[in-house]
Amino acid sequence: MKVTTKGQVTIPARIRDYLGIYPHADVEFRIAGGRVFLVKPDTDPEKSGRFSTMRGILKGELSTEKWMRATRGD
Repeated sequence: MKVTTKGQVTIPARIRDYLGIYPHADVEFRIAGGRVFLVKPDTDPEKSGRFSTMRGILKGELSTEKWMRATRGD
């Protein structure tokens, strides 16, 4: 695995799947005994789930009812 010029690496899909890491998920790096560990932090059950990162992205002028009308074409 190579590190990019921006200091980034790609977490292999099998590891992301195992840990349940989805785009925009928080992860932590911990150092112990000269090793670095990637850790998925414990999350609040209220905020966990694959769509939790999308929560709140539609905040703004429109109410839920107006969004529903707009997306249905009513």
